[in-house]
Amino acid sequence: MIQLLFLVLFVEGFVAFFLLVKIGPLRDLVMKSLDQLKMGKGPATVKTIAGTMSVILLSSLMSIVKIQNKGAKLGTMSPMDQVLWRTHLLEASLMGFTLFLGFLIDRMHHYLEKLVTLRSNAGASKEELDNLKKETSLLKEKEEKASKEMTKLKEELTILSESLKKAKLESEEKNKKVETAEAHVASLQKQAADLLLEYDRLLEENQNLQAHTLGHKN
Repeated sequence: MIQLLFLVLFVEGFVAFFLLVKIGPLRDLVMKSLDQLKMGKGPATVKTIAGTMSVILLSSLMSIVKIQNKGAKLGTMSPMDQVLWRTHLLEASLMGFTLFLGFLIDRMHHYLEKLVTLRSNAGASKEELDNLKKETSLLKEKEEKASKEMTKLKEELTILSESLKKAKLESEEKNKKVETAEAHVASLQKQAADLLLEYDRLLEENQNLQAHTLGHKN
């Protein structure tokens, strides 16, 4: 029993050491072995073994107490009782260390799994952050490009607005010239009408004078 406990304690010590110190792929190998142990009926088996060892530990402690009480009553312990007391004490110590190391290994495995998960999540978050930075850079470049295009469009719009104002002024000047020309044409037409009326009047007077002259000759 004691040799078996020493062997279990030795194995648990190596497992705890490999979990604490990363030596090549040994930690990953131990982690995978513990993962397989916790799958299926593994947890129930481990709990059963731990429960059995706890019962044996309790029995050993009770035996130690009985031997001590017996020695206290007799005033001294016989050599056989001393051997039994030391044997039970060694077994209890080994089982206590074994249970403690088993609990420690379980907790170390649990927290290492959490650490691996956190690292993987951190890696994914870092990738997402890098992607966001790239997208932000692209958006900034697009924004700068759009700003430059907007500035260019504003300049073109300003030029077009000035051209439109210039064309509007030219159109107003031309309209004024057209209005002036139309007024001048209307004035000329009026003068021509007046001249035509004056011509008709003079022509009528000339005809009257000719008729009057012909009447005197006769």
